[in-house]
Amino acid sequence: MDTDIQFTLKQIATINSPFCDLVDMPVQPKGGSDVYATIEFDDKYEEGLRDLDGFSHVYLIYYFHKVKKPQLSVIPFNDKTNTPRGVFSTRTPMHPNSIGLSVVELIKVEKNIVTVKGIDILDGTPLLDIKPYIEHFDKVEGEVCSGWMHSSAEEIKKKRSDNRFVQD
Repeated sequence: MDTDIQFTLKQIATINSPFCDLVDMPVQPKGGSDVYATIEFDDKYEEGLRDLDGFSHVYLIYYFHKVKKPQLSVIPFNDKTNTPRGVFSTRTPMHPNSIGLSVVELIKVEKNIVTVKGIDILDGTPLLDIKPYIEHFDKVEGEVCSGWMHSSAEEIKKKRSDNRFVQD
């Protein structure tokens, strides 16, 4: 199973946010709940944005373009015990494929520009895809377990990044 699969992902847009430095950013969308960003799509994808404005939230799937060396063990920002965790049990940018996922509020779609709110993404980040959040598909009902993560919603909202994942 150690096979490299070769395929190409295309950047379809660029995320323009107020966060120009990896340090002191929100570490999850809840921490940037009042922060707006625009996503500028290549003109050739404008037609694909039709009807998106009927949704309240969207998934942004993006490339962590500043990650140069993934790690299999990390100390996540929201781990109160500072315990090294397996990267696949975290939402850090250090995963082997460096793909990010955020659910954000959709504010408006104008031609090839999408405005969103609740952003936790570095300015200039390449967007790979955008998909609508659909409550009947995506909402998890019943008991939900968050593994090792025990931070409260308020703690998550206040948490900001430090330099632990900054790479030269």
